[in-house]
Amino acid sequence: MTIGVPKEIKIGETRVSLTPNLCRRVIALGGDVLFEKGAGRSAGFTDDEYKAAGATVVASAARVWKESDFILKVKEPQAGEFALMQEGQTLFTYLHLAACPELAKELCRKNILGIAYETVEGADGSFPLLKPMSQVAGRLSIQIGAYRLQSQLGGSGVLLGGIPGSMPGHVVVIGAGNSGAHAVQMAVGMGARVTVLDLDTRKLEALDQEYRGRVVTLMSNPANIASEVADADLLIGAVLIPAARAPIVVSRKVVRQMRPGSVIVDIAIDQGGCVETIRPTSHEEPTYEEHGVIHYAVPNMPALVGRTSTMGLTQATEPFIALMVQKGVERALVEHPGLGRGVNTRGGRITYDAVALALGFEA
Repeated sequence: MTIGVPKEIKIGETRVSLTPNLCRRVIALGGDVLFEKGAGRSAGFTDDEYKAAGATVVASAARVWKESDFILKVKEPQAGEFALMQEGQTLFTYLHLAACPELAKELCRKNILGIAYETVEGADGSFPLLKPMSQVAGRLSIQIGAYRLQSQLGGSGVLLGGIPGSMPGHVVVIGAGNSGAHAVQMAVGMGARVTVLDLDTRKLEALDQEYRGRVVTLMSNPANIASEVADADLLIGAVLIPAARAPIVVSRKVVRQMRPGSVIVDIAIDQGGCVETIRPTSHEEPTYEEHGVIHYAVPNMPALVGRTSTMGLTQATEPFIALMVQKGVERALVEHPGLGRGVNTRGGRITYDAVALALGFEA
């Protein structure tokens, strides 16, 4: 098996899908690695490290795509990469196809075996390849939101932790999954007033116990969302339905009730976002203002900390990559049902029901 690692070209992307250590393991297991020159630089890895690990470093992405039967990436192929994809290739990466209909069509047209990180399951039904990046995004959301609240950036000028004699800022987190829980952790650590809303009472109970009542926990319903969001200095959208489009839980009407200079960070933007007024932004132009509220919706937030994100991601993907190198892709998919559930496209069809439903395709 030849694993190809092209350089990520999504705007602002700094992660790489293969570290030198993981490359060394792939080679030891009998695989070959074709690595695009400079693909690891922004994550702090040099081409010489990959050469020392046994990879063949080449100058062009076109060669990586053409000569590899297995493409390993971080982010979904961009429009400029569609022409490089080879008929029948295997692609292992974050796909988020519910928000990318054109990519879904192209993968089907070229009979790509598309294995999505975000739908690979663990034995307990968890999503182990989504977890580390959700954790990073959750923690970053508070860091980013606190920064965007600064007066010089058009924010309301609220310090999340406040000072003695003044009220701390109010952070509202909708969704208590991995990203939401880590957002709560960071917000509490900064001294903010924190409210979290979710439909799962077990998650709310766990947060209540962890923070000993320091965090306000509420059931997620339209009335509670409307009242809490109107009082929020920083709103974090952290709603996830695996592989499907995120539901809109914050309406435009509710956003209009927020104070001028408040900030929204929608972590769910990879799946379309959970705030009605949200649209994707980029690291080059990360924010826009609507109804007096600052919106931040960069789909690849973890790229802000490329080194940490790369280490977290590759530690999670390594067992699955090793399994496919050892046993071959087809046998690995059969013997590891959780990996098999990562398959989103195969034989020209969308094979993951939630994705097919979101896109209006037949599964």
